[in-house]
Amino acid sequence: MNEISGAWRRTAAGAGLIDADGAARETIFAEMSALAAETGAINLGQGFPDEDPPSEVLAAAHSAMASGANQYPPGRGVPQLREAIASHQQRFYGLKVDPDTEVLVTAGATEALAASLLALIEGEDDEVVVFEPYYDSYAAVVALAGARLVTVPLRWPTFQPDLDELRSAVTAKTRVILVNDPHNPTGSVFDADVRAEIVRLAERHDTWIITDEVYEHLIFDAAHVPLATAHDARKRTLSISSAGKTFSATGWKIGWICGPAALIDAVMAVKQYLTYSNGAPFQPAIAVGLNLPDSYFAGIQQSLRQKRDLLGAGLAEAGFEVSAPAGSYFTVADATGLGVIDGAAFCRELPERAGVVAIPLTAFTTSARSHEYRTLIRFAACKRLDVIETATQRLAAAF
Repeated sequence: MNEISGAWRRTAAGAGLIDADGAARETIFAEMSALAAETGAINLGQGFPDEDPPSEVLAAAHSAMASGANQYPPGRGVPQLREAIASHQQRFYGLKVDPDTEVLVTAGATEALAASLLALIEGEDDEVVVFEPYYDSYAAVVALAGARLVTVPLRWPTFQPDLDELRSAVTAKTRVILVNDPHNPTGSVFDADVRAEIVRLAERHDTWIITDEVYEHLIFDAAHVPLATAHDARKRTLSISSAGKTFSATGWKIGWICGPAALIDAVMAVKQYLTYSNGAPFQPAIAVGLNLPDSYFAGIQQSLRQKRDLLGAGLAEAGFEVSAPAGSYFTVADATGLGVIDGAAFCRELPERAGVVAIPLTAFTTSARSHEYRTLIRFAACKRLDVIETATQRLAAAF
């Protein structure tokens, strides 16, 4: 069989999916989920909830299907959802967005990220700055676009970037600064001085900013602050979010981008050759979700905080050292105290040993820096309280 080549090879290499012999391999997420199914282990690896969307949102999806919203929606998204997104940005952040020209609905945030990077990257001399560890699709899409990935490390236990390292990373070659805040996989929320420095550097080097804000409503001790609200940043920023995390609807794949009309047009030019459109009955349903009262958004924040605290206490009881997240689904724990020196090997043994699945943080890093994260493990708290409790009891019993 011929060796993989071209764009596929660049993408697989960027995602770390080519082994030393040049053969493609599956992601750690697929491997761990298969182990969960095989062993009956509790899956605290992948970040998907085990609860359904709000009843109002489900009812709206059912109604849309029954009323015939089952064919291609408009490429930019149904007007009802685009208007709800614009209203959401104004309601929570004071950002006035034109729903007709400054909003684009996508097949989840992952497509939004891909279309945005493919639209803005011009060639192999371009660099994209990301914070490491990073959501795994970032490296893959940057590689597919033919650009170079430049990383700024986030280090245990606070996972805040060093500002001098950030300044060194952003140069005249930087085409995009890609910011995930709240951050997956570490659960960190960037400090105000970090946000200000990102904007300052983008202005200094005339660089685009792409923000991945899918955990915007899952932040525990402060309000989310989009970079687009910073002085003069909006003109160079594409803000990305999605319904999956906020409404426990990860399988619906409804995401969106807000930004200046000219940038949205450029992204739309790419997006129309990816999915073109998606999720016809789910789009009006998510519009209903975005218009839910403040009590809903406060409720999901409170619920996940409770789950975070339960998971963190259970991991500490089992012998892990825990970094308490400020946002997102995820908690990172250091397994050094359990005698672990290889987190990936530990995670592969964990389903049989403890009946729990987790993900090594090295799945989110470059090979050059993986040694810095080799004992760190990511656990997902987006499960029912009884599931989290059972999982941590299993860990405590095993260790």
